[in-house]
Amino acid sequence: MIRLSVAKTGAAMTLNGDVILVTGAGAGIGRAIAERLGQEGARVAVADIDGEAADRAAAAVRVEGAPEGLALAADVGEVADIDRMIDGVVGRFGRLDGIVNNAGVTRRADLMELSEEDWDWMNRVNAKGVFFCLQRAARQMIEQGGGRIVNIASIAGRGFAGTSNAAYAATKGSVISLTKIAALQLARHGITVNAVCPGVTRTALFDRIVTRQAEKRGVTREEAEAAATRGIPLRRANEPEDIAGTVAFLLSDQARNITGQCINVDGGIITS
Repeated sequence: MIRLSVAKTGAAMTLNGDVILVTGAGAGIGRAIAERLGQEGARVAVADIDGEAADRAAAAVRVEGAPEGLALAADVGEVADIDRMIDGVVGRFGRLDGIVNNAGVTRRADLMELSEEDWDWMNRVNAKGVFFCLQRAARQMIEQGGGRIVNIASIAGRGFAGTSNAAYAATKGSVISLTKIAALQLARHGITVNAVCPGVTRTALFDRIVTRQAEKRGVTREEAEAAATRGIPLRRANEPEDIAGTVAFLLSDQARNITGQCINVDGGIITS
């Protein structure tokens, strides 16, 4: 099981060789999470639909100090891929102590622009993928006697007006509900289930949105970015590392009695 040791000198959390799988970890928030877990001493399995991106992220995790880093190509919208992914981790390391369900997709669109294909595409990864990753990981954790599950949701699922689109918000709302119900049903097995709800975060998608807004409004990129962060009480967007730190905490024994919680990391946009 996951253990935590914190030195009196204020040293960082350590995950002491625990085996943790991160989906969608080829870039952005997922990669930042994988690298942080490597810094904390976890054995990190990096999964991504882009196998080459997974290879690069796993190499970066090893550089960050992880005892081992495993790369897996997997499409979490396919249950057969999820099964192969879990089997690959357990086959390599013999166990699975934690999973971070981070893989997700979206695009910028108005409510009236969304198509059936958009709905199916987002739900396939963001809702179906998270559910079956959680279920398959929980089966392994039940056999072991416990574990940690962290789902990456979004403040979009709490009604954030600045969401990329309504269908995406609906998928993240489902992740929040799933987190709460799964936490109740898995508690008797010693499995904690929590979610992290990021707000505006500096990723490739954020950069594309800011660039498009600058072009559309005829302003500089700096002005467009200032406008994008003006509604954040702390006046700054997340860095991916802000999400990674919260995830590392929830995977550690410092959070051993926390379950069913959905934690906003958003600079104060959503306060409930």
